Amino acid sequence: MKIVHLEADALGGITIDNLSKFGDVVVYNNTSQNEIVDRCQGAEIIITNKVQITADVIDQLPDLKLICEAATGINNIDLTYAEKKGIEVKNVANYSTSSVVQSTFALLLSLLHELPYFDSYVKNGDYAQSNLFTHYGRTYWQLSQKNFGIIGMGNIGKRVALIAEAFGCRVLYYSTSGANNDCLYERTSLENLLQKSDVVSIHAPLNEKTRNLIGKDQLRLMKKSALLINTARGGIVNETDLAEAIDLEIIRGAGLDVFTQEPISPENPLLHVKNKNKLVLTPHVAWTSLEARTLLVKKLEENISTFLSKNKE
Repeated sequence: MKIVHLEADALGGITIDNLSKFGDVVVYNNTSQNEIVDRCQGAEIIITNKVQITADVIDQLPDLKLICEAATGINNIDLTYAEKKGIEVKNVANYSTSSVVQSTFALLLSLLHELPYFDSYVKNGDYAQSNLFTHYGRTYWQLSQKNFGIIGMGNIGKRVALIAEAFGCRVLYYSTSGANNDCLYERTSLENLLQKSDVVSIHAPLNEKTRNLIGKDQLRLMKKSALLINTARGGIVNETDLAEAIDLEIIRGAGLDVFTQEPISPENPLLHVKNKNKLVLTPHVAWTSLEARTLLVKKLEENISTFLSKNKE
C-alpha cells in the first residue's frame, strides 16, 4: 500500500506518522499541479488539501483507490469522475467547529471594540499624557439586544448562534440551501436578514448558490452601523464591492479570514482601502487551532482505516 501526502505544510507541523501502519507513506510539503501525476504513480491512496484532483489527473493514476481530503470542502476534486472510475473520496468534517466559532468572535470583537486603535493609544504614550482616566476617541456599541444575522445554519452557524445568544443578541438566519429549518431561531430571507442585522456572520459553503452572494446591492441593504464577518469562503463576498462599501462608509466594517484567491493577491482591493481601521483581515487561520489540526489528522487516519477495513471484507 502506497500513500502519498501532497501537502504536509497545510497541517502546520502536525505529523501523519501513524499512517505508516497502513503502508509506505511518502510526504511532500507542497505539490504544484504539474507535479501531482509523477509523485502519485503507484499510489493507492492520496491525501490532498487544495491541490486539484481533476479527471485528467485521475486518468493517469491507474492504481488510485481512495482520495482523502484533509479538509471539509471537496470542490478541488472531480467527484463525478472519481465515482465513475470507482475511486472513493473521503473528507473530514466537524474537526474545526470550535476553532472557527472562536475565531468568528475574535474578528467581531476586535472590529467592534477597535482594539488595535486603543492598544496603540496606550502603547504610544498618548494615554500617559492624558488628563482623563478614560478615552473617547472611538465609540463601540454593545452586542446585547442587537440582531445577529447568520448566513448558513450548519454546525458552525448553530454554535455561533448559541454564543450570540449568550451575548444577549436576537438571532435570525438565512438558509443558503433552502433545506435548513431550525425552529430555535427566526428563518428569514437574505434581504430581510441584511436589513435587520447589526452583525452579519457567514458560515455557508462556496457553491453556485453562494458565489458572490454578498455584493454591492446586498451591502447597500445593510445598516450603516453593521459589521460583516466571513470565516467561511472568500468567493461568497465580492471583494471589490466590499472595499467600495468600506470606503464609502456604507457599512461600519468587516472582518474576513478568507479570500477569493489564497494567498491573497497584492492587487486585492481590500488591501488598498482608505479606511483600514474598518477592516480586520486574517490569513485563513480560523480553522487552525492546535486542537483542530490534531483532530483533523486523527480523522484522516480513521477514514483510511475504515476504507481498508471495508475493502478487506
